[in-house]
This record gives sequence, structure tokens and C-alpha cells, in this order.
Amino acid sequence: MKWDLQNPFIDHVLVQPEDIDELGHANNAVYVRWLERCAWQHSQSLGLGLPEYQQLNRAMVVVRHEIDYLAAAYVDEQLQMATWIVSWDSKLRMTRRFQLIRPDDGVTLLRAHTTFACVELSSGRPRRMPAEFVEGYGQAIVA
Repeated sequence: MKWDLQNPFIDHVLVQPEDIDELGHANNAVYVRWLERCAWQHSQSLGLGLPEYQQLNRAMVVVRHEIDYLAAAYVDEQLQMATWIVSWDSKLRMTRRFQLIRPDDGVTLLRAHTTFACVELSSGRPRRMPAEFVEGYGQAIVA
């Protein structure tokens, strides 16, 4: 694959019939679901899943998506969604990049940037990242 950055975390996507809209291709909202799933799987691979979020009373939540839809996906296509953590302040904010590729022809279907903020689960208010977030997410930063 021709990834935009090196060493991506990759989630495999199979386009399902329920992902298809009236225009015959995967609906834009489905791509957002794939972004979220890829980010969650990457976080879990770093040891930061829902149980850890709940135990720490902290979570990384989306505050902004920037998505460029470049080509359509169709039912039964096998795709690969890649993500990288590209910036953070080690206190409150973190940014991920995403790239969705169709391996059969190497076409990039989507590029996205998502900004996350750390919040306290019990209040929903912004809070500093705990040491576990700094350690876990910090190891995955791509220059």
C-alpha cells in the first residue's frame, strides 16, 4: 500500500449491504463510523480501551473531523483504514490522521484529520490527560 505516513495502524473493512445508500455506494456517515472504529481499535492496541477510560474517569472525545471523500466504496469491497497519531500537547488535545485505501487498485478513498480532547467522564468537562494516556498515546506519535 502507498500510505501517506509510515507504520500505520490498520483496520480491515468489508463494505456491507447496509453501508450502501440510495446512490449505490457507501454512505458518507458510514465512513465516519469506520474512522471511529479504527481509532478505538488503535487505542485498545495501546492498552487504552473502554475499561481503562472508565477506571481513569477520562476519555478522548472527538471535537472536530475534517474529511476529504476522494472516491466511492461499493458493497463487498475489502478496504483498509489506516490511522496515525500525528500531534498532541500531552495535556488536552490529540490529532489523528486517517487514510482509507482499496487494496485491489491502490486508490485512496478518503483522507481525514480528527482532533480529540481529553474529558472527565463523570462531568464531561475538559481535563488533563492522566499519566496512562501520556504513556500509551505518547508511544504512538508519528513525526
